[in-house]
Amino acid sequence: MNAKSTKRERAKRNRGTRRSRRDRDASIDYSDIPPTSAEFWERAALVFPPTGKVAVSLRMDQDVVKWFREQGPRYQTRMNAVLRAYAQSQSGRRRYRAARREAR
Repeated sequence: MNAKSTKRERAKRNRGTRRSRRDRDASIDYSDIPPTSAEFWERAALVFPPTGKVAVSLRMDQDVVKWFREQGPRYQTRMNAVLRAYAQSQSGRRRYRAARREAR
């Protein structure tokens, strides 16, 4: 089997997959979803994901990385979320500690 025939076979398989996805989407019942009101859209806020991601080289314990990978795709995003939650919880503590020091 040469590389071109492999690409053709893959394209055929993907075409069939796209059709079946389209058919599945067409069969979704949206009748139980309530319509949105003008009030909903007035209160809606546009939320942008944080920007400025930085690539880092980091040494971590094997078991920790293994556990995150076992949770499925986007494990690095979950690791980032855990680190963010920790950083946010600690930033509140620092402010509290600084206020206590100033009160002395």
